[in-house]
Amino acid sequence: MAADAAPDAAVPQVVDHIAVARLYGEPLFQLPQDLYIPPDALEVFLEAFEGPLDLLLYLIRKQNFNILDIPLASVTRQYLAYVDQIRKTNLELASEYLLMAAMLIEIKSRMLLPPKKVAEGEEPEDPRAELVRRLLEYEQIKLAAARLDALPVLGRDFLRAQVVIEQSLTPRFPDVNADELRAAWQDILKRAKLNQHHTITREQLSVREHMSIVLRRLQGRRFALFEDLFELNRGPQVLVVTFIAMLELAREHLLEVTQAEAFAPIYVRLAYQPA
Repeated sequence: MAADAAPDAAVPQVVDHIAVARLYGEPLFQLPQDLYIPPDALEVFLEAFEGPLDLLLYLIRKQNFNILDIPLASVTRQYLAYVDQIRKTNLELASEYLLMAAMLIEIKSRMLLPPKKVAEGEEPEDPRAELVRRLLEYEQIKLAAARLDALPVLGRDFLRAQVVIEQSLTPRFPDVNADELRAAWQDILKRAKLNQHHTITREQLSVREHMSIVLRRLQGRRFALFEDLFELNRGPQVLVVTFIAMLELAREHLLEVTQAEAFAPIYVRLAYQPA
């Protein structure tokens, strides 16, 4: 019995060496006859491209070609080889790449034709110029996207720290000393001085009233000096009205204004004498 048990114990090692696979831990000696493997399950993509320009830029940079002087024959052959591979599995995706392949063939055919005549001193137009411009712009955008993707992103590269701080329910007011109160009060006084209001009132002055005042002052007087008839303490408005009143009285021949000579004193008297 011991001799029979020894070969049985070595069976798993022998089976492990000749088994083609293991299914749930058990050795599988041959593949099932009805095993179906879909074609897509065995596809291997060595490089993933985001579009026709991405593939074309990859072929140029991988072989260190000068992007300003692209060897179209070599690049087009490699491009078509890749298009043939994806056309077998995904015709819809291959249509975008076929359009770029047609553009490459067109540019190559234009380069084989004689260049168009241009004015003297001007260089003939390069059929590759537009394609080079698009490639350079695409490369700049791709590099910028890579730099943006390399920046730290919240949730991917770092997490926002959250700290819970217990706060007292009673609000704490800041301490204020006497010097701060005095400075605040002085600031209020300065601002108050900048906002001052002036109330202007208009004094109602009557020329007729001052005509009567002048006549009353001259009553019973033979002469009066011209300047004695003005009230200097009443302000310039009253002086002007008094002067106008005297002119009106003189115009109505109720006053007589006399002067003996130039620069002599001016006298005023009533033009009539009461009975």
